[in-house]
Amino acid sequence: MLLFWVVAGLLAAAAAGLILIRAAGAAGLADSDDPALSLYRRQLSELDDLADRGLLGETEKRSAHAEAARRLLAATESAPAPWRSDAGSRGLVLLAALAVPVLALLLYLKVGAVGTPDQPYAQRLAGWQRADLRTLSAPEIAAVLRKATSERPTEAEGFRLLGLAESASQNPIAAIRAFKRAAALAPDRVDLWQLLGEAQVAAAGGKVDADAQATFRRLLALQPGEPAARFFLARAKAAAGDRAAAQADLGSLLADLPASDQRRGAVQEELARLENKPNLGADPQQMAMIRGMVAGLAARLDANPDDPDGWVRLVRAYAVLGETAKRDAAYASARARYAAKPAVLDQLDQAARAETMR
Repeated sequence: MLLFWVVAGLLAAAAAGLILIRAAGAAGLADSDDPALSLYRRQLSELDDLADRGLLGETEKRSAHAEAARRLLAATESAPAPWRSDAGSRGLVLLAALAVPVLALLLYLKVGAVGTPDQPYAQRLAGWQRADLRTLSAPEIAAVLRKATSERPTEAEGFRLLGLAESASQNPIAAIRAFKRAAALAPDRVDLWQLLGEAQVAAAGGKVDADAQATFRRLLALQPGEPAARFFLARAKAAAGDRAAAQADLGSLLADLPASDQRRGAVQEELARLENKPNLGADPQQMAMIRGMVAGLAARLDANPDDPDGWVRLVRAYAVLGETAKRDAAYASARARYAAKPAVLDQLDQAARAETMR
Protein backbone atom coordinates (compact mmCIF):
# COMPACT_ATOMS: atom_id res chain seq x y z
CA MET A 1 0.00 0.00 0.00
CA LEU A 2 2.86 2.38 0.85
CA LEU A 3 4.45 1.70 -2.53
CA PHE A 4 1.16 2.53 -4.24
CA TRP A 5 0.94 5.92 -2.54
CA VAL A 6 4.56 6.73 -3.32
CA VAL A 7 4.00 5.96 -6.98
CA ALA A 8 0.74 7.92 -6.99
CA GLY A 9 2.47 10.94 -5.46
CA LEU A 10 5.28 10.83 -8.01
CA LEU A 11 2.78 10.58 -10.86
CA ALA A 12 0.82 13.54 -9.49
CA ALA A 13 3.99 15.62 -9.27
CA ALA A 14 4.99 14.63 -12.79
CA ALA A 15 1.54 15.54 -14.10
CA ALA A 16 1.67 18.92 -12.38
CA GLY A 17 5.09 19.62 -13.84
CA LEU A 18 3.94 18.64 -17.31
CA ILE A 19 0.90 20.93 -17.03
CA LEU A 20 3.09 23.86 -16.01
CA ILE A 21 5.54 23.24 -18.84
CA ARG A 22 2.78 23.00 -21.42
CA ALA A 23 1.06 26.09 -19.99
CA ALA A 24 4.28 28.06 -20.27
CA GLY A 25 4.65 26.93 -23.86
CA ALA A 26 1.07 27.90 -24.61
CA ALA A 27 1.64 31.35 -23.15
CA GLY A 28 4.52 31.88 -25.54
CA LEU A 29 2.52 30.72 -28.54
CA ALA A 30 -0.84 32.23 -27.57
CA ASP A 31 -3.05 32.70 -30.60
CA SER A 32 -4.21 36.29 -30.90
CA ASP A 33 -6.86 35.53 -33.54
CA ASP A 34 -10.39 36.39 -32.45
CA PRO A 35 -12.74 33.41 -32.94
CA ALA A 36 -15.57 35.86 -33.60
CA LEU A 37 -14.07 36.61 -37.02
CA SER A 38 -14.69 33.11 -38.35
CA LEU A 39 -18.22 33.17 -36.86
CA TYR A 40 -19.20 36.36 -38.68
CA ARG A 41 -17.66 35.13 -41.94
CA ARG A 42 -19.72 31.96 -41.66
CA GLN A 43 -22.87 34.02 -41.05
CA LEU A 44 -22.23 35.94 -44.26
CA SER A 45 -21.93 32.72 -46.26
CA GLU A 46 -25.11 31.33 -44.63
CA LEU A 47 -27.04 34.45 -45.62
CA ASP A 48 -25.98 33.92 -49.24
CA ASP A 49 -27.11 30.30 -49.03
CA LEU A 50 -30.53 31.31 -47.64
CA ALA A 51 -30.97 33.80 -50.46
CA ASP A 52 -30.06 31.16 -53.06
CA ARG A 53 -32.71 28.83 -51.62
CA GLY A 54 -35.39 31.50 -51.91
CA LEU A 55 -35.86 31.92 -48.15
CA LEU A 56 -34.41 35.43 -48.09
CA GLY A 57 -35.44 38.34 -50.30
CA GLU A 58 -32.97 40.81 -51.75
CA THR A 59 -33.98 43.56 -49.31
CA GLU A 60 -33.73 41.27 -46.29
CA LYS A 61 -30.44 39.87 -47.58
CA ARG A 62 -28.89 43.34 -47.90
CA SER A 63 -30.04 44.32 -44.41
CA ALA A 64 -28.78 41.13 -42.75
CA HIS A 65 -25.57 41.21 -44.82
CA ALA A 66 -24.88 44.80 -43.73
CA GLU A 67 -25.39 43.93 -40.05
CA ALA A 68 -23.10 40.87 -40.21
CA ALA A 69 -20.49 42.86 -42.13
CA ARG A 70 -20.65 45.63 -39.52
CA ARG A 71 -19.99 43.15 -36.75
CA LEU A 72 -17.15 41.57 -38.70
CA LEU A 73 -15.54 44.98 -39.25
CA ALA A 74 -15.90 45.87 -35.56
CA ALA A 75 -14.33 42.57 -34.53
CA THR A 76 -11.48 43.07 -37.01
CA GLU A 77 -10.68 46.58 -35.77
CA SER A 78 -10.68 45.64 -32.06
CA ALA A 79 -7.42 43.92 -31.21
CA PRO A 80 -7.93 41.18 -28.59
CA ALA A 81 -5.74 41.34 -25.52
CA PRO A 82 -3.08 38.59 -25.61
CA TRP A 83 -3.13 36.01 -22.89
CA ARG A 84 -0.27 36.30 -20.42
CA SER A 85 0.95 33.92 -17.75
CA ASP A 86 2.18 34.84 -14.29
CA ALA A 87 5.55 33.18 -13.78
CA GLY A 88 5.45 33.92 -10.05
CA SER A 89 2.39 31.77 -9.50
CA ARG A 90 3.89 28.59 -10.97
CA GLY A 91 5.50 27.60 -7.69
CA LEU A 92 2.16 27.91 -5.89
CA VAL A 93 0.50 25.76 -8.55
CA LEU A 94 3.17 23.08 -8.23
CA LEU A 95 2.93 23.17 -4.44
CA ALA A 96 -0.86 22.79 -4.63
CA ALA A 97 -0.53 19.86 -7.03
CA LEU A 98 1.85 18.13 -4.61
CA ALA A 99 -0.38 18.87 -1.63
CA VAL A 100 -3.51 17.36 -3.19
CA PRO A 101 -2.39 13.69 -3.11
CA VAL A 102 -0.96 14.14 0.39
CA LEU A 103 -4.23 15.58 1.66
CA ALA A 104 -6.14 12.83 -0.15
CA LEU A 105 -4.02 10.19 1.57
CA LEU A 106 -4.55 11.75 5.01
CA LEU A 107 -8.30 11.99 4.38
CA TYR A 108 -8.44 8.37 3.24
CA LEU A 109 -6.55 7.17 6.30
CA LYS A 110 -8.99 9.04 8.53
CA VAL A 111 -12.38 8.23 6.96
CA GLY A 112 -11.61 5.45 4.49
CA ALA A 113 -11.77 1.69 4.92
CA VAL A 114 -8.07 0.91 4.82
CA GLY A 115 -8.44 -2.72 5.87
CA THR A 116 -11.24 -3.66 3.46
CA PRO A 117 -10.17 -6.69 1.41
CA ASP A 118 -10.35 -6.83 -2.37
CA GLN A 119 -13.66 -7.81 -3.99
CA PRO A 120 -12.92 -9.80 -7.14
CA TYR A 121 -15.67 -9.82 -9.77
CA ALA A 122 -16.22 -13.57 -9.38
CA GLN A 123 -16.97 -13.13 -5.68
CA ARG A 124 -19.37 -10.26 -6.33
CA LEU A 125 -21.13 -12.25 -9.05
CA ALA A 126 -21.52 -15.20 -6.71
CA GLY A 127 -23.08 -12.88 -4.12
CA TRP A 128 -25.52 -11.49 -6.70
CA GLN A 129 -26.52 -15.00 -7.70
CA ARG A 130 -27.40 -15.84 -4.09
CA ALA A 131 -29.25 -12.57 -3.50
CA ASP A 132 -32.91 -11.77 -4.09
CA LEU A 133 -33.17 -10.31 -7.61
CA ARG A 134 -35.47 -7.58 -6.30
CA THR A 135 -32.55 -6.15 -4.32
CA LEU A 136 -30.19 -5.95 -7.30
CA SER A 137 -29.64 -3.14 -9.77
CA ALA A 138 -30.23 -3.62 -13.50
CA PRO A 139 -26.50 -4.07 -14.32
CA GLU A 140 -26.18 -6.64 -11.52
CA ILE A 141 -29.20 -8.57 -12.83
CA ALA A 142 -27.72 -8.46 -16.32
CA ALA A 143 -24.46 -9.92 -14.97
CA VAL A 144 -26.36 -12.77 -13.30
CA LEU A 145 -28.31 -13.47 -16.50
CA ARG A 146 -25.16 -13.42 -18.63
CA LYS A 147 -23.77 -16.15 -16.40
CA ALA A 148 -27.05 -18.10 -16.56
CA THR A 149 -27.32 -17.91 -20.36
CA SER A 150 -23.72 -19.04 -20.76
CA GLU A 151 -24.63 -22.15 -18.77
CA ARG A 152 -27.93 -22.70 -20.66
CA PRO A 153 -27.27 -21.34 -24.16
CA THR A 154 -30.29 -22.98 -25.83
CA GLU A 155 -33.07 -21.34 -23.81
CA ALA A 156 -34.62 -18.39 -25.63
CA GLU A 157 -36.40 -17.09 -22.54
CA GLY A 158 -33.12 -16.58 -20.71
CA PHE A 159 -31.80 -14.41 -23.54
CA ARG A 160 -35.07 -12.46 -23.62
CA LEU A 161 -34.69 -11.64 -19.93
CA LEU A 162 -31.05 -10.78 -20.50
CA GLY A 163 -32.02 -8.38 -23.29
CA LEU A 164 -34.53 -6.66 -21.03
CA ALA A 165 -31.92 -6.32 -18.28
CA GLU A 166 -29.35 -4.92 -20.73
CA SER A 167 -31.92 -2.41 -21.99
CA ALA A 168 -32.65 -1.33 -18.42
CA SER A 169 -28.89 -0.98 -17.91
CA GLN A 170 -28.73 1.52 -20.81
CA ASN A 171 -26.70 -0.96 -22.89
CA PRO A 172 -28.66 -1.20 -26.17
CA ILE A 173 -25.89 -2.95 -28.11
CA ALA A 174 -25.79 -5.81 -25.59
CA ALA A 175 -29.60 -5.88 -25.61
CA ILE A 176 -29.60 -6.31 -29.40
CA ARG A 177 -27.14 -9.19 -29.06
CA ALA A 178 -29.34 -10.93 -26.52
CA PHE A 179 -32.58 -10.42 -28.46
CA LYS A 180 -30.96 -11.64 -31.67
CA ARG A 181 -29.87 -14.81 -29.90
CA ALA A 182 -33.36 -15.28 -28.45
CA ALA A 183 -34.99 -14.77 -31.87
CA ALA A 184 -32.58 -17.24 -33.46
CA LEU A 185 -33.52 -19.85 -30.86
CA ALA A 186 -37.27 -19.19 -31.16
CA PRO A 187 -37.80 -17.65 -34.63
CA ASP A 188 -41.60 -17.91 -34.48
CA ARG A 189 -42.02 -15.80 -31.33
CA VAL A 190 -43.49 -12.43 -32.29
CA ASP A 191 -42.53 -10.74 -29.01
CA LEU A 192 -38.83 -11.44 -29.56
CA TRP A 193 -38.77 -9.78 -32.98
CA GLN A 194 -40.62 -6.76 -31.62
CA LEU A 195 -38.15 -6.40 -28.74
CA LEU A 196 -35.25 -6.74 -31.17
CA GLY A 197 -36.62 -4.06 -33.50
CA GLU A 198 -37.28 -1.62 -30.68
CA ALA A 199 -33.76 -2.20 -29.30
CA GLN A 200 -32.29 -1.50 -32.75
CA VAL A 201 -34.24 1.76 -32.95
CA ALA A 202 -33.00 2.75 -29.48
CA ALA A 203 -29.39 1.95 -30.41
CA ALA A 204 -29.72 4.10 -33.55
CA GLY A 205 -30.88 7.09 -31.52
CA GLY A 206 -34.53 6.77 -32.59
CA LYS A 207 -33.77 6.24 -36.28
CA VAL A 208 -35.42 3.24 -37.96
CA ASP A 209 -32.34 2.08 -39.85
CA ALA A 210 -32.02 -0.75 -42.37
CA ASP A 211 -31.51 -3.41 -39.67
CA ALA A 212 -34.60 -2.31 -37.76
CA GLN A 213 -36.65 -2.19 -40.96
CA ALA A 214 -35.64 -5.77 -41.79
CA THR A 215 -36.62 -6.87 -38.29
CA PHE A 216 -40.04 -5.21 -38.47
CA ARG A 217 -40.69 -6.70 -41.91
CA ARG A 218 -39.94 -10.12 -40.43
CA LEU A 219 -42.36 -9.29 -37.62
CA LEU A 220 -45.08 -8.38 -40.14
CA ALA A 221 -44.48 -11.65 -41.99
CA LEU A 222 -45.05 -13.56 -38.74
CA GLN A 223 -48.06 -11.47 -37.69
CA PRO A 224 -49.63 -9.37 -40.48
CA GLY A 225 -50.95 -6.05 -39.24
CA GLU A 226 -48.76 -5.99 -36.12
CA PRO A 227 -49.07 -2.35 -34.85
CA ALA A 228 -45.49 -1.75 -33.70
CA ALA A 229 -44.05 -2.93 -37.02
CA ARG A 230 -46.48 -0.76 -39.00
CA PHE A 231 -45.68 2.28 -36.85
CA PHE A 232 -41.90 2.05 -37.18
CA LEU A 233 -41.98 1.21 -40.90
CA ALA A 234 -44.16 4.28 -41.45
CA ARG A 235 -41.58 6.38 -39.61
CA ALA A 236 -38.90 4.94 -41.88
CA LYS A 237 -40.88 6.05 -44.93
CA ALA A 238 -41.22 9.56 -43.51
CA ALA A 239 -37.48 9.74 -42.83
CA ALA A 240 -36.82 8.65 -46.44
CA GLY A 241 -38.94 11.58 -47.70
CA ASP A 242 -42.14 9.70 -48.55
CA ARG A 243 -44.33 11.67 -46.16
CA ALA A 244 -47.57 10.97 -48.04
CA ALA A 245 -47.11 7.19 -47.78
CA ALA A 246 -46.13 7.51 -44.11
CA GLN A 247 -49.26 9.54 -43.36
CA ALA A 248 -51.43 7.01 -45.19
CA ASP A 249 -49.90 4.09 -43.26
CA LEU A 250 -50.27 5.85 -39.92
CA GLY A 251 -53.84 6.83 -40.70
CA SER A 252 -54.69 3.22 -41.54
CA LEU A 253 -52.98 2.05 -38.33
CA LEU A 254 -54.93 4.59 -36.26
CA ALA A 255 -58.19 3.38 -37.78
CA ASP A 256 -57.35 -0.24 -36.89
CA LEU A 257 -56.39 0.41 -33.26
CA PRO A 258 -59.18 0.13 -30.68
CA ALA A 259 -60.25 3.35 -28.98
CA SER A 260 -58.87 2.05 -25.67
CA ASP A 261 -55.42 1.19 -27.07
CA GLN A 262 -52.78 3.33 -25.37
CA ARG A 263 -50.65 3.29 -28.52
CA ARG A 264 -53.11 5.58 -30.29
CA GLY A 265 -51.49 8.60 -28.64
CA ALA A 266 -48.08 7.88 -30.19
CA VAL A 267 -49.64 7.36 -33.63
CA GLN A 268 -51.64 10.59 -33.38
CA GLU A 269 -48.55 12.52 -32.28
CA GLU A 270 -46.53 11.19 -35.21
CA LEU A 271 -49.34 12.04 -37.63
CA ALA A 272 -49.56 15.58 -36.25
CA ARG A 273 -45.81 16.00 -36.63
CA LEU A 274 -45.91 14.89 -40.25
CA GLU A 275 -48.91 17.04 -41.13
CA ASN A 276 -48.00 20.25 -39.35
CA LYS A 277 -44.40 20.28 -38.19
CA PRO A 278 -41.49 19.51 -40.50
CA ASN A 279 -38.40 17.80 -39.17
CA LEU A 280 -36.13 20.84 -39.18
CA GLY A 281 -32.47 20.05 -38.69
CA ALA A 282 -31.22 23.62 -38.61
CA ASP A 283 -29.83 25.39 -35.58
CA PRO A 284 -32.66 26.86 -33.41
CA GLN A 285 -31.20 30.38 -33.60
CA GLN A 286 -30.90 30.15 -37.36
CA MET A 287 -34.49 28.86 -37.64
CA ALA A 288 -35.71 31.74 -35.48
CA MET A 289 -33.92 34.18 -37.78
CA ILE A 290 -35.46 32.53 -40.88
CA ARG A 291 -38.97 32.63 -39.45
CA GLY A 292 -38.51 36.27 -38.45
CA MET A 293 -37.46 37.19 -41.98
CA VAL A 294 -40.41 35.28 -43.48
CA ALA A 295 -42.77 37.09 -41.11
CA GLY A 296 -41.20 40.40 -42.17
CA LEU A 297 -41.74 39.54 -45.82
CA ALA A 298 -45.38 38.67 -45.14
CA ALA A 299 -45.92 41.98 -43.31
CA ARG A 300 -44.33 43.92 -46.17
CA LEU A 301 -46.55 42.20 -48.72
CA ASP A 302 -49.58 42.93 -46.57
CA ALA A 303 -48.72 46.64 -46.69
CA ASN A 304 -47.57 46.65 -50.34
CA PRO A 305 -49.06 43.59 -52.09
CA ASP A 306 -48.06 44.53 -55.66
CA ASP A 307 -44.85 42.47 -55.63
CA PRO A 308 -45.07 39.20 -57.62
CA ASP A 309 -41.50 38.14 -56.78
CA GLY A 310 -42.21 38.70 -53.10
CA TRP A 311 -45.32 36.48 -53.27
CA VAL A 312 -43.35 33.73 -54.97
CA ARG A 313 -40.66 33.91 -52.24
CA LEU A 314 -43.30 33.89 -49.51
CA VAL A 315 -45.10 30.83 -50.90
CA ARG A 316 -41.79 28.99 -51.32
CA ALA A 317 -40.66 29.91 -47.80
CA TYR A 318 -43.88 28.61 -46.25
CA ALA A 319 -43.57 25.41 -48.29
CA VAL A 320 -39.97 24.85 -47.21
CA LEU A 321 -40.85 25.51 -43.56
CA GLY A 322 -43.75 23.05 -43.77
CA GLU A 323 -46.38 25.66 -42.82
CA THR A 324 -48.99 24.31 -45.21
CA ALA A 325 -51.92 26.44 -44.03
CA LYS A 326 -49.96 29.69 -44.50
CA ARG A 327 -48.58 28.41 -47.81
CA ASP A 328 -52.07 27.67 -49.14
CA ALA A 329 -53.45 31.03 -47.99
CA ALA A 330 -50.59 32.99 -49.58
CA TYR A 331 -50.79 30.85 -52.72
CA ALA A 332 -54.54 31.45 -53.13
CA SER A 333 -54.21 35.18 -52.52
CA ALA A 334 -51.35 35.54 -55.01
CA ARG A 335 -53.10 33.48 -57.70
CA ALA A 336 -56.19 35.65 -57.39
CA ARG A 337 -54.11 38.82 -57.68
CA TYR A 338 -52.08 37.67 -60.69
CA ALA A 339 -54.71 35.56 -62.47
CA ALA A 340 -53.98 37.39 -65.73
CA LYS A 341 -50.23 36.74 -65.60
CA PRO A 342 -49.45 33.10 -66.58
CA ALA A 343 -45.73 33.49 -65.95
CA VAL A 344 -46.31 34.54 -62.33
CA LEU A 345 -48.85 31.73 -61.86
CA ASP A 346 -46.31 29.19 -63.09
CA GLN A 347 -43.71 30.49 -60.61
CA LEU A 348 -46.28 30.31 -57.81
CA ASP A 349 -47.11 26.69 -58.72
CA GLN A 350 -43.43 25.73 -58.57
CA ALA A 351 -42.93 27.56 -55.27
CA ALA A 352 -45.92 25.79 -53.68
CA ARG A 353 -44.39 22.42 -54.61
CA ALA A 354 -41.04 23.18 -52.95
CA GLU A 355 -39.77 20.33 -50.79
CA THR A 356 -40.11 20.71 -47.04
CA MET A 357 -36.85 21.27 -45.17
CA ARG A 358 -35.67 18.20 -43.23
